[in-house]
Amino acid sequence: MNEIFLDTETTGLSTKDGDRIVEIACIETKDLIPTNRVFHRLLNPQKKVSPEAFKVHGFSDDFLKGKEKFDEIVEDFLEFIKDKKLIIHNAPFDVGFLNTELRRVNKKILDLKKVEDSLSLARSRFPSSSNSLDNLCKRFNIDLSRRTKHNALLDCELLREVYINLVDQKEPSLSFQQKEDHITDLEIEKNSQNRKKIIVKIKPEESQRHIEFLKKELKKNFY
Repeated sequence: MNEIFLDTETTGLSTKDGDRIVEIACIETKDLIPTNRVFHRLLNPQKKVSPEAFKVHGFSDDFLKGKEKFDEIVEDFLEFIKDKKLIIHNAPFDVGFLNTELRRVNKKILDLKKVEDSLSLARSRFPSSSNSLDNLCKRFNIDLSRRTKHNALLDCELLREVYINLVDQKEPSLSFQQKEDHITDLEIEKNSQNRKKIIVKIKPEESQRHIEFLKKELKKNFY
């Protein structure tokens, strides 16, 4: 199953006050390796952006008024996330906003129980610390220099890097194993047994030069 790292930006903090989504971003991965498939939309929320929210993401009412509405992108969004594992930081917040929008257009809502909340995971690992995305990036030495404002697409990528550290998994892009080129341990052992061993003898003078080199370099690099 592929994963989806998802984030939203909104007009404010409360769906009860009528706040709505202004940005949705999703990055698809397979075994946490980006597939280069991205879903990203800026939306006309049909509601004014609060001053507090504008300070966070910088999307003004004038900037958003010409963007698509949620009902215009909902089918593409649902198709993109279909049958994939959702990973969200502070999932109740984003899922709450998404489900409010889905109800408006009579679509099936997301099941929060099936969403992995990276904030809950971080709190279980670091119970006495602040586990905001910014603080987790600092904890794991992830570069935040690009994050001058909150941006859902950038936050998805930062979340992917944070999540890899949270689950103690090495960066997947460093794995060179390919399914079509998979070699079992048994095959490796068999190949090793069949390989002929060749012993190369060196000349006495070469051996002496090597010994002198080691004595000299070991003294120089000893610490």
